[in-house]
Amino acid sequence: MSAYVVLGLIARHGPMTPYELKARVEESIAPFWPIPHAQLYRDPPRLAELGLLTEETEEGGRRRRFFHLTPAGERTLREWLSAPELPQAEFRDPAQLRLAFADLGDPADLVSLARTQARQHRRLMKTYEQRRAALDPDDAGTVSRERMLSYGILHEQAHAAFWETIAAADEDPDDPSGPTPKDRWQHN
Repeated sequence: MSAYVVLGLIARHGPMTPYELKARVEESIAPFWPIPHAQLYRDPPRLAELGLLTEETEEGGRRRRFFHLTPAGERTLREWLSAPELPQAEFRDPAQLRLAFADLGDPADLVSLARTQARQHRRLMKTYEQRRAALDPDDAGTVSRERMLSYGILHEQAHAAFWETIAAADEDPDDPSGPTPKDRWQHN
Protein backbone atom coordinates (compact mmCIF):
# COMPACT_ATOMS: atom_id res chain seq x y z
CA MET A 1 0.00 0.00 0.00
CA SER A 2 2.89 2.38 0.57
CA ALA A 3 3.47 2.52 -3.19
CA TYR A 4 -0.03 3.97 -3.64
CA VAL A 5 0.69 6.52 -0.93
CA VAL A 6 3.80 7.62 -2.84
CA LEU A 7 1.91 7.80 -6.14
CA GLY A 8 -1.00 9.68 -4.54
CA LEU A 9 1.16 12.24 -2.76
CA ILE A 10 3.18 12.97 -5.88
CA ALA A 11 -0.04 13.19 -7.93
CA ARG A 12 -1.47 15.68 -5.41
CA HIS A 13 1.61 17.78 -4.63
CA GLY A 14 3.88 17.37 -7.65
CA PRO A 15 7.47 16.12 -7.82
CA MET A 16 8.99 15.31 -4.44
CA THR A 17 12.06 13.95 -2.76
CA PRO A 18 11.75 11.01 -0.36
CA TYR A 19 12.31 13.47 2.49
CA GLU A 20 9.38 15.58 1.30
CA LEU A 21 7.26 12.43 1.01
CA LYS A 22 8.08 11.62 4.64
CA ALA A 23 6.96 15.11 5.73
CA ARG A 24 3.70 14.84 3.73
CA VAL A 25 2.94 11.43 5.24
CA GLU A 26 3.51 12.79 8.75
CA GLU A 27 1.14 15.71 8.20
CA SER A 28 -1.61 13.68 6.57
CA ILE A 29 -2.00 9.93 6.95
CA ALA A 30 0.56 8.89 9.58
CA PRO A 31 -1.90 8.77 12.50
CA PHE A 32 -3.96 6.05 10.82
CA TRP A 33 -1.57 4.61 8.22
CA PRO A 34 1.99 4.74 9.53
CA ILE A 35 4.72 4.00 7.02
CA PRO A 36 8.33 3.42 8.08
CA HIS A 37 10.52 6.28 6.85
CA ALA A 38 12.88 3.81 5.21
CA GLN A 39 9.98 2.58 3.06
CA LEU A 40 9.47 6.10 1.71
CA TYR A 41 13.11 6.11 0.62
CA ARG A 42 12.90 2.62 -0.96
CA ASP A 43 9.58 2.97 -2.82
CA PRO A 44 10.32 5.87 -5.21
CA PRO A 45 13.36 4.26 -6.91
CA ARG A 46 11.48 0.95 -7.15
CA LEU A 47 8.46 2.71 -8.69
CA ALA A 48 10.81 4.47 -11.11
CA GLU A 49 12.20 1.07 -12.18
CA LEU A 50 8.61 -0.01 -12.86
CA GLY A 51 8.03 3.07 -15.01
CA LEU A 52 5.47 4.61 -12.62
CA LEU A 53 7.75 7.48 -11.64
CA THR A 54 10.71 9.20 -13.25
CA GLU A 55 13.71 10.40 -11.28
CA GLU A 56 15.53 13.70 -11.65
CA THR A 57 18.70 14.45 -9.68
CA GLU A 58 19.80 17.99 -8.93
CA GLU A 59 22.96 18.98 -10.79
CA GLY A 60 24.65 20.65 -7.82
CA GLY A 61 24.24 21.16 -4.14
CA ARG A 62 22.85 18.22 -2.24
CA ARG A 63 21.98 16.38 -5.47
CA ARG A 64 18.51 15.66 -4.19
CA ARG A 65 16.45 13.11 -6.09
CA PHE A 66 13.03 14.33 -7.24
CA PHE A 67 10.42 11.85 -8.39
CA HIS A 68 7.74 12.72 -10.96
CA LEU A 69 4.56 10.80 -11.76
CA THR A 70 4.47 9.19 -15.21
CA PRO A 71 1.32 8.50 -17.25
CA ALA A 72 1.70 4.81 -16.28
CA GLY A 73 1.89 5.86 -12.60
CA GLU A 74 -1.23 7.97 -12.99
CA ARG A 75 -3.07 5.01 -14.60
CA THR A 76 -1.95 2.69 -11.80
CA LEU A 77 -3.15 5.17 -9.17
CA ARG A 78 -6.53 5.61 -10.92
CA GLU A 79 -6.97 1.83 -11.25
CA TRP A 80 -6.30 1.43 -7.54
CA LEU A 81 -8.72 4.25 -6.68
CA SER A 82 -11.45 2.79 -8.88
CA ALA A 83 -11.18 -0.83 -7.72
CA PRO A 84 -14.40 -1.71 -5.85
CA GLU A 85 -12.82 -4.38 -3.68
CA LEU A 86 -10.21 -3.92 -0.98
CA PRO A 87 -8.51 -6.40 1.29
CA GLN A 88 -10.09 -6.83 4.72
CA ALA A 89 -9.01 -3.97 6.98
CA GLU A 90 -6.24 -4.84 9.40
CA PHE A 91 -6.59 -3.39 12.84
CA ARG A 92 -3.86 -4.08 15.34
CA ASP A 93 -4.64 -2.23 18.53
CA PRO A 94 -2.47 -3.14 21.54
CA ALA A 95 -5.15 -1.80 23.89
CA GLN A 96 -7.78 -4.10 22.40
CA LEU A 97 -5.40 -7.02 22.74
CA ARG A 98 -4.93 -6.21 26.41
CA LEU A 99 -8.70 -5.84 26.75
CA ALA A 100 -9.11 -9.40 25.43
CA PHE A 101 -7.24 -10.66 28.51
CA ALA A 102 -8.26 -8.00 31.04
CA ASP A 103 -10.33 -10.49 33.02
CA LEU A 104 -7.07 -12.18 34.02
CA GLY A 105 -5.63 -9.04 35.59
CA ASP A 106 -6.46 -6.56 38.29
CA PRO A 107 -9.63 -4.54 37.57
CA ALA A 108 -7.76 -1.36 38.54
CA ASP A 109 -5.36 -1.99 35.66
CA LEU A 110 -8.27 -2.07 33.23
CA VAL A 111 -9.59 1.22 34.60
CA SER A 112 -6.14 2.77 34.20
CA LEU A 113 -5.86 1.43 30.65
CA ALA A 114 -9.34 2.71 29.80
CA ARG A 115 -8.65 6.19 31.15
CA THR A 116 -5.34 6.39 29.27
CA GLN A 117 -6.91 5.18 26.03
CA ALA A 118 -9.81 7.64 26.34
CA ARG A 119 -7.34 10.52 26.82
CA GLN A 120 -5.21 9.41 23.88
CA HIS A 121 -8.22 9.10 21.56
CA ARG A 122 -9.59 12.49 22.65
CA ARG A 123 -6.16 14.03 22.01
CA LEU A 124 -5.99 12.53 18.51
CA MET A 125 -9.56 13.65 17.85
CA LYS A 126 -8.55 17.24 18.72
CA THR A 127 -5.54 16.97 16.40
CA TYR A 128 -7.84 15.92 13.56
CA GLU A 129 -10.25 18.76 14.38
CA GLN A 130 -7.39 21.29 14.28
CA ARG A 131 -6.11 19.92 11.00
CA ARG A 132 -9.60 20.05 9.51
CA ALA A 133 -10.06 23.65 10.65
CA ALA A 134 -6.72 24.61 9.07
CA LEU A 135 -7.51 23.19 5.63
CA ASP A 136 -7.07 25.57 2.71
CA PRO A 137 -10.42 25.84 0.87
CA ASP A 138 -8.57 26.73 -2.35
CA ASP A 139 -6.47 23.53 -2.32
CA ALA A 140 -7.75 20.90 -4.76
CA GLY A 141 -7.27 18.08 -2.24
CA THR A 142 -9.21 19.77 0.55
CA VAL A 143 -12.45 17.82 0.00
CA SER A 144 -10.67 14.47 0.27
CA ARG A 145 -8.68 15.55 3.32
CA GLU A 146 -11.80 17.00 4.98
CA ARG A 147 -13.59 13.69 4.51
CA MET A 148 -10.59 11.74 5.80
CA LEU A 149 -10.30 13.97 8.87
CA SER A 150 -14.06 13.82 9.54
CA TYR A 151 -13.86 10.03 9.40
CA GLY A 152 -10.90 10.13 11.79
CA ILE A 153 -12.78 12.40 14.19
CA LEU A 154 -15.79 10.07 14.31
CA HIS A 155 -13.48 7.07 14.71
CA GLU A 156 -11.66 8.68 17.63
CA GLN A 157 -14.93 9.81 19.23
CA ALA A 158 -16.19 6.23 19.15
CA HIS A 159 -12.97 4.87 20.65
CA ALA A 160 -12.91 7.52 23.38
CA ALA A 161 -16.57 6.91 24.26
CA PHE A 162 -15.99 3.15 24.41
CA TRP A 163 -13.00 3.46 26.75
CA GLU A 164 -14.81 6.03 28.92
CA THR A 165 -17.66 3.53 29.30
CA ILE A 166 -15.22 0.78 30.30
CA ALA A 167 -13.55 3.07 32.86
CA ALA A 168 -16.87 4.15 34.35
CA ALA A 169 -18.27 0.60 34.54
CA ASP A 170 -15.17 -0.85 36.16
CA GLU A 171 -14.92 2.00 38.66
CA ASP A 172 -18.37 1.03 39.98
CA PRO A 173 -18.17 -1.93 42.38
CA ASP A 174 -21.91 -2.56 41.88
CA ASP A 175 -21.44 -2.94 38.12
CA PRO A 176 -23.75 -5.76 37.00
CA SER A 177 -21.38 -6.90 34.22
CA GLY A 178 -20.29 -9.95 36.15
CA PRO A 179 -17.65 -11.19 38.55
CA THR A 180 -14.20 -9.66 38.64
CA PRO A 181 -11.08 -11.74 38.07
CA LYS A 182 -10.51 -11.75 41.83
CA ASP A 183 -13.99 -13.27 42.34
CA ARG A 184 -13.17 -15.99 39.79
CA TRP A 185 -9.83 -16.79 41.46
CA GLN A 186 -11.39 -16.93 44.92
CA HIS A 187 -13.95 -19.53 43.76
CA ASN A 188 -11.37 -21.78 42.05
